Amino acid sequence: MVYKAEYLWLDGSTPSVRLRSKTKIIADGSAPPIWGYDGSSTQQATGDNSDVVLRPVLTVPDPIRGGNNVIVMAETLLTDMTPHPSNTRAACEAAADKFSDFDTWFGIEQEYTFFQGNAPLGWPENGFPAPQGDYYCGVGSDVIFGRDIVEEHMDACIMAGLHIAGINAEVMPGQWEFQIGPIGSPLVADELWIARWLLMRIAENYDVTVSLAAKPVPGDWNGAGAHTNFSTKQMREDYAACVAAADALSTNAPEHIAGYGAGIENRLTGQHETASYKEFSYGVSNRGASVRIPWQVARDQKGYIEDRRPNANVDPYVATRLIINTVCGAATK
Repeated sequence: MVYKAEYLWLDGSTPSVRLRSKTKIIADGSAPPIWGYDGSSTQQATGDNSDVVLRPVLTVPDPIRGGNNVIVMAETLLTDMTPHPSNTRAACEAAADKFSDFDTWFGIEQEYTFFQGNAPLGWPENGFPAPQGDYYCGVGSDVIFGRDIVEEHMDACIMAGLHIAGINAEVMPGQWEFQIGPIGSPLVADELWIARWLLMRIAENYDVTVSLAAKPVPGDWNGAGAHTNFSTKQMREDYAACVAAADALSTNAPEHIAGYGAGIENRLTGQHETASYKEFSYGVSNRGASVRIPWQVARDQKGYIEDRRPNANVDPYVATRLIINTVCGAATK
């Protein structure tokens, strides 16, 4: 007998990478092997030297096909088995290995917006819905749109063995969030990419698309982020390390802003629960700061911090690498 393996990888699209996938039929008892694809069709190679290698990094049960079928998250390599220039996972893994003594944990809050046609799901054909206020964590068909997809996606993530922590409706109608973690990196990024793929794949069945745009609707509407919660073993034991981590992030703000996703200047305006991308700030319980220290962390004098700057379309391999290098690097100076 055989099973189906759905290989996922990141392409070379700009300014935001996209997920690609294809299926391989594998004999029972055999692990998903190294495979490959046509990089000239994914902005990762030229036609005269088109092969890009896929190396499996995480295999999970496939909750869509069921049975013994699997989903395979793969990283991209050149044919000499070195990381492809578009491979952001390799540098993320190197940073985690370099600072492994810090035992870094991440929890990523993935916001996204459902679209049907040219408008967010549930929006009127002409004009706008009622202003923000009743949608966040709401209930009722007048304020909630897409719950069937969200519930199916959550169940799929659980069946796949992902570290999904929860879901909630967000501030703008048609907008939702799920959370992955807390776990280490690059695993948290591997799982987030798989969870994104599952969401988009399930939404296909409803004729709905998933937008990770930083500012999906211009005007007086919230953008979409991927707030990234972070801790080291030192932070989980001592509040001073939490403050030191926030201070460290202030020293490298431009590089983080550059790596936190396309269109960040449209989202981080200083309004709609954001700080301006031009400035850095942190504070206890402050959702208008670049970095929030949760109130219970200040009370318990230990815990984690939340970097509120990453966009919904951020590459989590890049975001976690930047945070590890900045915070752990500062702690070792």
